[in-house]
Amino acid sequence: MKNFHFAYILVMVNIITISGQIQKTKYYFQLDEMTDSILNNHYPGIHSVLIAKDNQLIYEHYFNGYTKDSLHDSRSSFKSITSLLIGIAIDKGFIKDINQKVYEFFPEYPSLRTDPFKKLLTIKNLLEMKSGFDCEEFNDTKDCEDTMSLSKDWVKYSLHLPMKNKPGQIWSYTSVNPMILSGILKKATNMSVKDFAKKYFFDLLDISSYRWTVDPSGNAMTAGSFYFRPLDMLKIGELVNNKGVYNGTQIISKKWIAQSTVCNIAIPDFSYMKSSKSKVAFPQPAFYGYYWYRETIKTNNIEENVLFASGNGGQYIFIIENLNLTVVFTQGNYGSFKAKQAFEILAQFILQNSKK
Repeated sequence: MKNFHFAYILVMVNIITISGQIQKTKYYFQLDEMTDSILNNHYPGIHSVLIAKDNQLIYEHYFNGYTKDSLHDSRSSFKSITSLLIGIAIDKGFIKDINQKVYEFFPEYPSLRTDPFKKLLTIKNLLEMKSGFDCEEFNDTKDCEDTMSLSKDWVKYSLHLPMKNKPGQIWSYTSVNPMILSGILKKATNMSVKDFAKKYFFDLLDISSYRWTVDPSGNAMTAGSFYFRPLDMLKIGELVNNKGVYNGTQIISKKWIAQSTVCNIAIPDFSYMKSSKSKVAFPQPAFYGYYWYRETIKTNNIEENVLFASGNGGQYIFIIENLNLTVVFTQGNYGSFKAKQAFEILAQFILQNSKK
């Protein structure tokens, strides 16, 4: 009887092992299919795809002349990192909280205190894209970033833009909001944003290969145009997925990670999957948090909520918390719906069979 029980257990272990191997083989076969589809230009303009599962790098591929060491323009996906920097500044006590008024940091501009709308403006309003400035980039109706880039001081320019709405009421995406946060970080910490980010963020993550964009007055750009490696983008995605912990060290508080990634602001009439023009998934509404997005990827076989950073041209850091999965895309599809092909690839090749 003992021999029978031992043989039975051995058979069951073998069945489970073989089943796991088949599932794993099937998953990697799908990733091979994804690679072939990209190489055959079915998905054009892709520069890199990286995947980490359970904090282990399982896929890393570069395309179209890009390499592991290529510094890539993160575009607006860097806004999500700016959100993390604000969280660190609050954790360290440099900033009281997100309800602190913006005018408190800029006494040299008394009009911020006297303007009926600007005197109400808070850090939270900037993080939620509800500042009220007369700017709107998401639908290309009034892009203030282009004119900002022509000025000598991007923080000053942003602060002096006219207001359209009362702060906290209307979601209106604009890069001037995170640019003002650059000025707040500098004022609150008495450090340049570059030095603050290096000391409290990049050095702790062992990230050393990057390049900032800086305005003529020395203000570091915190809305985009930050160049670094896709591997380091993946590292930041894993940091968020691990609730602010890297190599056993709590770099950002779990509280800030949770607060900033709730993403309960509905983006009016918008779905990334729908914008991709893909038919492999059912479009779901997109939501916004503190410079982070969420959208559910839904097909006949899967339904997964995805947290992500997003940048023009197809720069994405995807975090699928339920699957302990982090995915990075970099692309060159600037100003094109093809940038959102990443959502089809995610649904068709990566999320399938990636259950724990």
